[in-house]
Amino acid sequence: MKTFLVPIDFSAVTEDVVTTAISFAQAFQGKVSLINVVQPPVVTSEFALPVEVLQEAMNAGEKAAQTKLDVSVGKFRSAKIPCEARVVHGPGVTMILEEADKVAADYIIIGSHGHGRIYDLLVGSTASGVIKKAKCGVIIVPPPDKAG
Repeated sequence: MKTFLVPIDFSAVTEDVVTTAISFAQAFQGKVSLINVVQPPVVTSEFALPVEVLQEAMNAGEKAAQTKLDVSVGKFRSAKIPCEARVVHGPGVTMILEEADKVAADYIIIGSHGHGRIYDLLVGSTASGVIKKAKCGVIIVPPPDKAG
């Protein structure tokens, strides 16, 4: 049984990532570990919000993410694929790679947002970072406008 780690961020490519993961999991009689990475807010000035307000925002974000993850879990379970889901906190690439190690992932199925090369150069790409550092196979799902 293969294990697929599927990080989803609820962007336009998420539905295609879930569909692709279902196909691979069915083909390899695998199981799926879904994650959503919530990145901590970046404080950019000395006039930051109080810690309590930031914590409330993080908790609300986690609850919303878990609700959305549960919808995706239902899709896997409807397809008779074992699936678990977690919300994790931290930098995207780091958290995805740590989770891949924890679940002993054979593959990571991740979406690409299709930003331009300038964006990726200046901001970085989570998918690119995962490809460079993953210890397992990585399957990239293109954004809807780039697919086909």
